[in-house]
Amino acid sequence: MSTDAQQDSEEFHAWQRWHEGRIVAVAAPHGPLSLTGTHWLADHPEGRIPAVPGLWREEGDEVVLTATPEDGLTVDTEPLAGEVRLGADRGPVDTSRVAQGERRLVVLSREGLWAVRDFDPQSPARHAFRTIDATPYDPKWSLDGTFRPYGRDRTVRVGNADGRERGLGLSGEIAFTVDGTGHTLRAAVEPDGSLWAVFADATSGNSSYRFRFLRPPAPDGDGRVRVDFNRALLPPCAFADHFICPFPPPGNTLTVAVPAGERNRIDG
Repeated sequence: MSTDAQQDSEEFHAWQRWHEGRIVAVAAPHGPLSLTGTHWLADHPEGRIPAVPGLWREEGDEVVLTATPEDGLTVDTEPLAGEVRLGADRGPVDTSRVAQGERRLVVLSREGLWAVRDFDPQSPARHAFRTIDATPYDPKWSLDGTFRPYGRDRTVRVGNADGRERGLGLSGEIAFTVDGTGHTLRAAVEPDGSLWAVFADATSGNSSYRFRFLRPPAPDGDGRVRVDFNRALLPPCAFADHFICPFPPPGNTLTVAVPAGERNRIDG
């Protein structure tokens, strides 16, 4: 086996492991398929959220939750009878402070507004899910790229999947070439140095979901970065309608078709 063929085989098997891991993560008890609601407290000024136990209200930079034993809520695994002050949950869903049996009630803050997300392993979407439709690995779509940071971070207003407009932070541009034509994607830099871009292409809304995420690794010291569209991700809102995923910012709709990566959710 030639060196190039061997490398392609290794990359294919690495991609296959990644793909299988994605399916497992999506179908996990508290994965994205289990989200049954995102409830903005501003929409419930009386503090009662339909189908969610307890009384929830905003108070400054906290949420105050009041519950009775009949609500069956726990906070930090201890039964709640009375009042507790909560901040936004930052970790994985299954580590959220508030629970009711298997359900996890996650406190969320966006642009000064508070919400409660309800993750239920018994959600119909989770039980209907079969797999993620993804294009098999193609080395053509693992590209050399260059990250060009802005002098300072920028924020643009973009539509979100819930119909509202919010700010999207951007730190620079990823430049790459497809079939001799240059393209760029505006991207954010994650806390670990990796990149995150929201993009659409000529397949979006046709043979693939209406937009996707790309998460390249951290660039090297010269800004070089691997742009691997084989690992293009479906956004969380492809699995549950209650996520507030941002749409691609201006400039992130590619004119070229990208027949690579995750394409759609498949239910059985």
